[in-house]
Amino acid sequence: MKCKGNNLNRRGFMHVGFLGGLGITLADFYRMKQAQAEQKFYESKEGTAKSVIFIFFPGGMAHQESFDPKPYAPLEYRGPMNSIQTKIPGYRIGETLKQTATIADKITICNSMSHGEAAHERGTHNMFTGYRPSPALQFPSMGTVVSHEFGSRNNLPPYVCIPNQPNVFAGTGYLSSSFAPFSLGSDPASGSFTVRDLKLPGGVDDTRFSRRRKILEAVNDHFKTKEKGDSLDAVDSFYQRAYSMVSSQKAREAFDLNKEDGKLRDAYGRNTAGARLLMARRLVEAGVRFVTLTYGGWDMHSNISGGFKGSMPAFDQAYAALIRDLDQRGLLDSTMVCTASEFGRTPKINGSAGRDHWPKVFSVLMAGGGIKKGSVYGLSNPTASEPEEDALNVEDWATTIYKCMGITSDKELMAPGDRPIEIVNGGKVRQELLA
Repeated sequence: MKCKGNNLNRRGFMHVGFLGGLGITLADFYRMKQAQAEQKFYESKEGTAKSVIFIFFPGGMAHQESFDPKPYAPLEYRGPMNSIQTKIPGYRIGETLKQTATIADKITICNSMSHGEAAHERGTHNMFTGYRPSPALQFPSMGTVVSHEFGSRNNLPPYVCIPNQPNVFAGTGYLSSSFAPFSLGSDPASGSFTVRDLKLPGGVDDTRFSRRRKILEAVNDHFKTKEKGDSLDAVDSFYQRAYSMVSSQKAREAFDLNKEDGKLRDAYGRNTAGARLLMARRLVEAGVRFVTLTYGGWDMHSNISGGFKGSMPAFDQAYAALIRDLDQRGLLDSTMVCTASEFGRTPKINGSAGRDHWPKVFSVLMAGGGIKKGSVYGLSNPTASEPEEDALNVEDWATTIYKCMGITSDKELMAPGDRPIEIVNGGKVRQELLA
């Protein structure tokens, strides 16, 4: 986009002269003005959700043992686990979700998500992109689209993955690699956790850092006059983001869990789930627009009861703490928190006391950012084998998320060969999900 009113007047030249004395060039000045104008432009487009935290359960989480139990179904459908009452009158969830039950009045549980992909990779593609897989084109993730449409805020990357990009479908697809996610590089639950590339190398002070930046910009400008391509744009974008983070103390501190009060860290849990969700809250509070994180492994073809009892309590604690924390900070109304898996599990328990792949119906959670509170959307049939009311497809789900963020889902982006592709093909906003 072009920045309006970019002609320098006498005051502007005096300002540039002053900045020059600080080692800031005219090019730096224009970049700052451009960034300020772009920030105002993007803020004017934002919807009810200023940020999104997308929590993904890889492997295919069973809806029957989590958010859509069937306590009155025959045993072979009901499974080996019990259910508990939530703060939503008359609604029950799985027994390992005791803390989530206490904050259910702040979230929406969707029990009618449905698609036709029973393979892990294809189901994962659906949930990260809002598109069915295509052999002809790799689609961008929702985080990448948000990065493309809004850009950075507060010197932070617009799209961050915790701890790393979890799969190829969380990446840029046909869009430029300059919109790729920033990955932490290590797990925030680790005792030796540090975010890669946020510290200056040994022997490099601020003066040397600034000098290297100016040399790099001169080299980039030289090559840009001779060559144009995605790789050059991506490298330039990468370095600009890196310089912004390294030079901003506030941006660096956003990644530092040690800044949090010990009692709050205990409330989230000092484990993988707790550290990842607390890091996500710190990042959206600081200005990151889209955070993707993964937790656990849910491909439970056997011993599903043991699997849930081992993995779910830590997430249950951290998720409830996240929703409470966002709410207490006044951030829940502007931060959408979505949880999803690539599909659900079979209606009947198999011979190994587990469940197999089942994409016909499964559950997702949505909260904050303009989503209704204390609601159950959609209904699966009595054996949790297919939707009975208000089936929710991935296109409508993604379109509703984009709507809350202020993104028009049928906007066309340019794929290779100047081919226009809609952000979501044929999706519609599910108004019943909105507050």
